[in-house]
Amino acid sequence: MLLLQISTTTTEQVMTDVATEPAASINLLELLFKGGWMMLPLALLLVGAIYIILERWFTLKNASKLPKDFNETIRALVAEGEVQQALMVCQQSDSPVARMIEKGISRIGSSLKNIEASIENVGKIEIYRLEKNLSVLATISGAAPMMGFLGTVTGMISAFIAIAQEEGSVSPKLLSSGIYEAMITTAFGLLVGLIAYLGYNFLVAKVQKLIQSMEYNAIDFIDLLQEPQNKV
Repeated sequence: MLLLQISTTTTEQVMTDVATEPAASINLLELLFKGGWMMLPLALLLVGAIYIILERWFTLKNASKLPKDFNETIRALVAEGEVQQALMVCQQSDSPVARMIEKGISRIGSSLKNIEASIENVGKIEIYRLEKNLSVLATISGAAPMMGFLGTVTGMISAFIAIAQEEGSVSPKLLSSGIYEAMITTAFGLLVGLIAYLGYNFLVAKVQKLIQSMEYNAIDFIDLLQEPQNKV
């Protein structure tokens, strides 16, 4: 009985010591470094995605800016025959709409079909510029999660190789550490893919809005040329 009491007391003391022992803490940076070599390309993809999102956002924001009463000013100048003045107004604005209208104004005197073709060609070039690097962002949104899964698979293989090389019983600590280190790449890959995916869809919506504005202004300009006092 005395031995049983001593054993019970010792067990309770050990459990109390374990419970009161402070848990090991690890910061985010250390956790990321434990993900293995696959974290490097994933980090590069993250930097690339953020750069493209910010660069495209500022570009699209500037492209959507038009001078106040731009359409009304162009309409009034063309109606009065002030073609050179209308060209100067367009050149003062660094936007796709202004460049399309500028090309149309520079073709005044040609047939309406030629003017429409000129505006359409400039519009295609401007759309290409607006959509620059969006395909890269879409690729990152799909590739990052797959690279994360690949890192997890290779990490799990390494963990099981280490377990197989252990002599005797395998400690739970070795097993759990190998697994969580392998899962880090999956989590990080999904995070990178999510950022790229959301950024891509946001930018595509902005581009579509700009394209609609370009089409509206082009149609409005063509309608202006077809008015009786402005027939070409």
